[in-house]
Amino acid sequence: MRSGRSESGLQYAVKGSASKVGYCSLSIRCGTRAEGDLPEGTAHFVEHTIFKGTKRLSAARISSYLDRLGGELNAYTTKEEIVLHATVLREDIWKAVGLLLEIATQATFPDHEVETERGVILDEIISYKDSPSEDIFDSFESRFFAGSPLGRLTLGTVESVSSATVGDLRTYYRRNFIPKNMALCVVASGDEDELEKEAMKIAGKYLGTPEAAADNICGNGVVPENEASGAIPVTAAPHYFDSTEDKSNHEANAIIGAAAPSLYGEKKRIAAVLLANILGGPASNSLLGAELREKHGWVYSIECGYTQYSDTGLMTVSLGCDKVNLRKCLNAVDRILRKVRETAMSPRALRAAKKQLLGQLAISSDSGETQCLSMGKSLLAFGEIMTDARTRELIESVSAEDLRSLAAETFSPDKISRLIYL
Repeated sequence: MRSGRSESGLQYAVKGSASKVGYCSLSIRCGTRAEGDLPEGTAHFVEHTIFKGTKRLSAARISSYLDRLGGELNAYTTKEEIVLHATVLREDIWKAVGLLLEIATQATFPDHEVETERGVILDEIISYKDSPSEDIFDSFESRFFAGSPLGRLTLGTVESVSSATVGDLRTYYRRNFIPKNMALCVVASGDEDELEKEAMKIAGKYLGTPEAAADNICGNGVVPENEASGAIPVTAAPHYFDSTEDKSNHEANAIIGAAAPSLYGEKKRIAAVLLANILGGPASNSLLGAELREKHGWVYSIECGYTQYSDTGLMTVSLGCDKVNLRKCLNAVDRILRKVRETAMSPRALRAAKKQLLGQLAISSDSGETQCLSMGKSLLAFGEIMTDARTRELIESVSAEDLRSLAAETFSPDKISRLIYL
């Protein structure tokens, strides 16, 4: 693997592979919590509309550019990132890299295209509201982090998206799509020195020096110092609540959640990843899955998720069940959380849990796309790529007492929030 930072401030990493397929991603440190005074949902709106035209390419040409090559072009928005990524045949990887950089530096936001995409996003918001099992996550997080940038809804609301102007989109783009906020990653076959040289050659075309990059982005000249982001706003104090809403649904949905370690609390963060997997990971032998789904058949779904942010984190237990089973499910979750708070795992159980997590991570990282996206996130967060060996070392260093004390701190009864949809 080769990694570094270009003269413009762009971070990058390239990794050789044996695949006939190439992968590239461009991660931008911004996301929902970088919206500042702009309408809620602006980041997601920008993610949709940067594909709708550049100085050189129309929306139709961008849409068909990789399709004609048999490739795929995608993007997503989180609270702290916007990520553009593409999958193509190895021979077309540099066309894909150039396209990502062109979209990220030369988007023009044509008025008519923005209006078309506004309608698409409004439909997305409405359809999302029709899916309680999805809507409850955003609702929980917006309440938990109310009053902070993390409390903003990624999609925004019908009102906020309707009010957002083309000027708002351009302002967000100008503030945040700057080289020092970007990480370019490529996973493709070939000599890594050559991959690095070609990646930097193409990046130089679009970003060049810091001055040239500022001139290129949006065609609006140098980004004013008071507008340039370069960092994620911090401070997101949790708000505790216990709320039930009547949604007149067939099933009940519930989330039980609490503040968890941040992205930068390394030892606790790794322990939290392991704890979440033990409690409600994808395997059927997770504590929650084995009890509520496999043993009793009370739930349609149950999982424990752990989301890491730059200044905090959130660990949640989420479930969907028939309403008649809700009380039994909540009581069972309480019992299991109390058990992990009070009782340390046996050495044998801990060894098995670590091996399971390491296996899951190894299988997941076998995907070139997963590698590419993970590399970008790591570069933005830490300025380097965490090696598999380092990840294994950190997981193996977690003790049974580390897990128990983390569970006691995270799931202390006075720190748990709960939202139920009926």
